Amino acid sequence: MARPPKAGAPARRADLQTGLVVASHGRHCLVETDAAQRVICHPRGKKSQAVVGDRVLWQASQDEGTVEQVQPRRNLFYRQDEIRTKSFAANLDHVLILIAAEPEFSEHQLARALIAAQAEGITPIIALNKSDLVAPFERAWARLTPYRHMHHGVLPLSLTASGDVDRETLLKRLAGKTTLVLGPSGAGKSTLINLLVPGAAAQTGEISQALNSGRHTTTSTTWYWVDREAGTALIDSPGFQEFGLHHIEPTQLARLMPDIAEYADACKFYNCTHLHEPGCGVIEHVKSGAIGTSRYRIYGELFDELSQPRFP
Repeated sequence: MARPPKAGAPARRADLQTGLVVASHGRHCLVETDAAQRVICHPRGKKSQAVVGDRVLWQASQDEGTVEQVQPRRNLFYRQDEIRTKSFAANLDHVLILIAAEPEFSEHQLARALIAAQAEGITPIIALNKSDLVAPFERAWARLTPYRHMHHGVLPLSLTASGDVDRETLLKRLAGKTTLVLGPSGAGKSTLINLLVPGAAAQTGEISQALNSGRHTTTSTTWYWVDREAGTALIDSPGFQEFGLHHIEPTQLARLMPDIAEYADACKFYNCTHLHEPGCGVIEHVKSGAIGTSRYRIYGELFDELSQPRFP
């Protein structure tokens, strides 16, 4: 399946203004101007190509506007299944994947999100919440051993409404960066957003009403300024439960999993799938314990999934 449409189009006209997409719902989006004003905008054509985080050129039209051009992106974080593509956000520095000691997280979903980030060159941060739950946290921490040994690292958290220590830790880690926050239900994503952005819930309500002509429904993705002057921003997006990777070729998979990639060049055959070939460096390091069995199992299952025939 094809990658989402690339940003960029016709030459700039003198009457166009620059702006940042800070929320989207259906065909509408909310554009923040360079003067920090927010304007509801519509795409020029039938389908909107702008996503949260995009820099756009837009044209004013009475009290609303039209997005005329999406400027070139540094990256685009998205997922793709057999039926459709879901774009989360563009121009990201970090993807923060928030999971919790309870309820038990899905390692498969975690691995998929990490692979999607790696494919776009976006730095992932794994954060494990509920460190105050001693026994469950120890079990979850042990499950994350392979990830703690990779370059990702794992950030332990105990998010509460008054979690000042964790707030300072997060602010230092995210300062000056644009970070997409993902997480399954119950992981504490809303708590994290509200901890770093006081009044976030009220902002969400205002944006929802603006984009839906007074009807209060949740926008799909929302940008929050943590510190506008410093350039620190969070993007909140749903959709962690189903995370298709059909935009990734099976032969790309090994290099997008750092612990597999570390040994993938030590194979006898240049086109090794790392599943059954003799002289495979990956298989040897699975046997020695250098690559975790759960990670290798996920690799094999994803390779099989991505190798299935694809229909237009």
